[in-house]
Amino acid sequence: MSNQTIPYGRQHIDQEDIDAVVKTLTADFLTQGPKVAEFESNFANYVGAKYAVAVSNATAGLHIAVMALGLKPGERVITTPITFAASANCVKYCDGEVWFADIDPNTYTLSLESTKQLIESKPKGFFKGIIPVDFAGLPVNLEGFSALANKHDLWIIEDACHAPGGYFTDSKGEKQMCGNGRFADIGVFSFHPVKHIACGEGGMVTTNSKELYDSLSKLRTHGITKDNMSENHGGWYYEMQGLGYNYRLTDIQSALGITQLAKNDDGVVRRNDIADTYKAAFKDKIKYQILPNGTYNAHHLFVVEVEDRKGLYDYLRTHNIFAQIHYIPVHTLPYYKAIGYGDADLSHSENYYSKCISLPMYPSLTDEEQAFVIEKVNHFCGF
Repeated sequence: MSNQTIPYGRQHIDQEDIDAVVKTLTADFLTQGPKVAEFESNFANYVGAKYAVAVSNATAGLHIAVMALGLKPGERVITTPITFAASANCVKYCDGEVWFADIDPNTYTLSLESTKQLIESKPKGFFKGIIPVDFAGLPVNLEGFSALANKHDLWIIEDACHAPGGYFTDSKGEKQMCGNGRFADIGVFSFHPVKHIACGEGGMVTTNSKELYDSLSKLRTHGITKDNMSENHGGWYYEMQGLGYNYRLTDIQSALGITQLAKNDDGVVRRNDIADTYKAAFKDKIKYQILPNGTYNAHHLFVVEVEDRKGLYDYLRTHNIFAQIHYIPVHTLPYYKAIGYGDADLSHSENYYSKCISLPMYPSLTDEEQAFVIEKVNHFCGF
């Protein structure tokens, strides 16, 4: 191998993407134009949801999702500690309280049993919602979470930022695409460059509820609406009906998102090919995320567990392989420890963090590059 670096993730921009952006740059609208609506429509169709709302980033999407569901100060929401901090921070933005349940040690996603035990240890009404995360691209089987949420009058936000194109199979044998809203009130996706669909920054919020869609749309744009108002007033008229934010996505980013989305299925196939190669190389030697029956992993990440994680991380860097760690458990971050969320029994999450490392995973990773990564991992581990 040359001295070329191999990152853990990388966007792939081709001429079709560039042409779409240039065409939009020479069109009439750079923002709040037709490309945003086209991207929303295409994305809703892709995941099988009724509605989609494009936003400036996934964190903004999580924020307005929590707001649209009416979270009030002091109300409590459960999420996983193995996620990016935004999955929890969105609750704090609304002055809510974050509670953590443990992960399943084999899938690395939020444990249904741990969540159930936490909910049932408190009086009815103690919690208001659950935010499961499709970690590393592996879809959470939301059917069980939905039954639990319905029993306890809770809402669900599916943090699907890692998983566009992923699905699980429900008890009726039907494929349930991540973000389709069948078993969650709202889904949220990310278009950060290392994600499947790269827009520079950006996100999408999906739902099957017209009421939630209307609320999300207003919250995304300052709380302002012009719907059905010009007839009795004038074309200039609008109303700010609540306090919202400027969380809009531009037409430039949406044009890029449209072309990126069209290639996502091929990208996910390639990601699964890469994952299969890793699994064949590490089978019975290194632990990696399991794939439950009937589940299709979108593979934003490929995570393995090793005893000397820091050693492997440093060793790979000496060979220009820039692996990454996903994630420092949220409850151990100084902010959350300071406000008292660091005392839960989250032993599976903490054990996972002590060993986890994400290896390079992106569609343009070549077979030669992956073979080099595997060789170096095996050499370090003594295989």
